[in-house]
Amino acid sequence: MPQRVVSMNVCTDQLAMLLAADGQLISVSSLARDADYSMLAEDAAAYPINYGRAEEIHQLNPDLVLAGTFTTRSTVAMLRRLGIRVEEFAPETSLDDIRSNLQRMGEILGREDDAAELVAAFDARLAGLASDQSNLDVAIYEPDSYALGPGTLAHAVVEAAGLTNVADALGVTGMGRVPLEVMVMQAPDILVTTDDGDEVRVRAEENFAHPAFRRVAATSRTLSLPGPHWVCGGPFTLDAIELLQNAAADIAVGRP
Repeated sequence: MPQRVVSMNVCTDQLAMLLAADGQLISVSSLARDADYSMLAEDAAAYPINYGRAEEIHQLNPDLVLAGTFTTRSTVAMLRRLGIRVEEFAPETSLDDIRSNLQRMGEILGREDDAAELVAAFDARLAGLASDQSNLDVAIYEPDSYALGPGTLAHAVVEAAGLTNVADALGVTGMGRVPLEVMVMQAPDILVTTDDGDEVRVRAEENFAHPAFRRVAATSRTLSLPGPHWVCGGPFTLDAIELLQNAAADIAVGRP
């Protein structure tokens, strides 16, 4: 079992914080404390942070480094050349990915039983959220007119909520641009916007202040779901499913 674990990716930060034994995780990435990126920002305050630089991580004398597959390749390569074990995790794009990454993190940290309990709790709560397919549709619309379609965790959340993703009908795979005028024509029942930090918020205000967007918002139920709900997968992803289902239920009973 590794004793000095360093995480340098916001998604592995959260998986490790959920599963590591006391004292096992000695550092998390700087983004772990940022609520614009991490659902466990408050928990991360208990850990020293790192900025993902090979030299600073090497000085921590880790016996395991956790990274994402999109983590700076030069840093990962340097750490491996220094003889440090690095385990990389791909971002979650489905609920199955969440289960798999939780189980794998448990195996790597020697915390298999804890991971199994976490996955079981995840599945139990998900079963309680099970919903028949609704005839309502959802558009997840981000700054600069980007929509999230199949191949993203956000799409998996929409499907699990029993709703239809507008981006799928428009042929968007992954993240793709959908002009505001096209979104107006789609007239989604639920319009989900994200809020991912000050810099993005400024761009969002410019984009979402457009008259075309206001027309969409006027005819849709608008729901703000910050990006951390689906940037990384974890038990907290179920919160997004529940929030979408609540919005759909409000529409069904005519609540504003």
